[in-house]
Amino acid sequence: MAGNVPPRIAESITAAPQFAPLSARELRAQAIHRLQVGVIGLCAMLLIVSLANIIMDRARLSDTREPVRQVVAVDAQPKKTASDPLADIGVVPAADPSASAAAQPMASGKP
Repeated sequence: MAGNVPPRIAESITAAPQFAPLSARELRAQAIHRLQVGVIGLCAMLLIVSLANIIMDRARLSDTREPVRQVVAVDAQPKKTASDPLADIGVVPAADPSASAAAQPMASGKP
């Protein structure tokens, strides 16, 4: 069947396609499109960084405490609670009987 194809069609199929150079208008349109994408990307990053900065400022403001609370916290004696998980569930006897009595309702599952 290849012998029946006219040589003109066979040459056009096997020949490399020729590309016409882009016109000045098309080149300018591509350049403007790239510029628009770049500017939009920069604006998006600026917006994200600004929002993150606002969130961090709000978090920093909420972390600051009142001076009265800080003074009370310094003056208060720290309460050291002994945590003995085995005594809480009743596997071993507790060193402090009041601590095991408080933990027994939770260990038994009754409210």
